[in-house]
Amino acid sequence: MSKITIAIQGELGAYSHIAAENLYKGAEIKTCNTFEETFKQAYNDPNCKIVIPIENSLAGRVADIHYLLPKYKLQIHGEHFQTVEHNLLCKKEANMEDIKFVRSHAQAIGQCQNLINKKKFKSIISADTAGSAKDLSEGKDKSIAAIASELSAKIYNLKILEKNIEDEKGNMTRFLVMGKNIEQPEFQSKKDFITSCIFRVKSEPSALYKCLGGFATNQVNLTKLESFSVKNTFDQANFYLDLEGHLEQPGVKKALEELGFHTETLDILGVYEASSYRKK
Repeated sequence: MSKITIAIQGELGAYSHIAAENLYKGAEIKTCNTFEETFKQAYNDPNCKIVIPIENSLAGRVADIHYLLPKYKLQIHGEHFQTVEHNLLCKKEANMEDIKFVRSHAQAIGQCQNLINKKKFKSIISADTAGSAKDLSEGKDKSIAAIASELSAKIYNLKILEKNIEDEKGNMTRFLVMGKNIEQPEFQSKKDFITSCIFRVKSEPSALYKCLGGFATNQVNLTKLESFSVKNTFDQANFYLDLEGHLEQPGVKKALEELGFHTETLDILGVYEASSYRKK
């Protein structure tokens, strides 16, 4: 039996890589430079899944993803909550006194300001955390450190100067597992499910109010509702929505039917088992 292929954005050692390994032990990991390239992998190959970040507990939503969801219309197969623990990495021969610059993704730099300010490091913004570790390993300058995962240190043979350097502990990223094929689990009363969709409201007064009324009357709980603009306009918005429940449940079905009546477009992105992290 061939290995499952998982595409991620970023280099090996990225937090997406860690999430993919936690979900699919021994999977073949395919790295991509951009989120769009990652989506294309699954769109062109039904046997490939992608593991992508959609939101972070500190930094909020990953904006690029919301525009790719309606474009490629991949199906959500599952979710995973991954702890993010940043580490200060350097070359094997370097020490803390040698470091003058720190390189990483903009969000990681922003999440580790206490150490950066204390040590008076100058920041260098990179495309991703693991990529900054890879660049460090390939260079010769020992005055540069990288902020990345412990796995990155192992992969690129770097030394960990200091562990868990993030300003706030408990940093968590929610990842989605997506693919081209529909993989909808059967409803089981003892399990919790999430249904996700994207919709566009009609351009009329109280449109959003009407769209959401069905969830209230059918007692369906929404866990997320976010808007983002449609292409190059401010006239209309798409909405991304997560709700608690399964399509086979009568209340969910009725609420989505009412939503469809008040929208121009409605795409169900997936029905999947809720992560156990939600119960914590």
